Amino acid sequence: MPESENPVPGPADTPEGGPVPAASGHVMKEEGKFPRGLVIRLFAYLIAGHLFAAFLYLLFEMGARG
Repeated sequence: MPESENPVPGPADTPEGGPVPAASGHVMKEEGKFPRGLVIRLFAYLIAGHLFAAFLYLLFEMGARG
């Protein structure tokens, strides 16, 4: 395949010979930050899990008394 038909630029295509910057304009500001939807879902699952555990605890306590 001739070089003129290659759609993906390689390291030799930049003046410094370094990596080619990404085509999209999206740049992560913080590497360790979780997506907002994941944080909300995790929080909801933790609350729901604790409520379910409290309900089971209540059932076992009532069953032990009666």
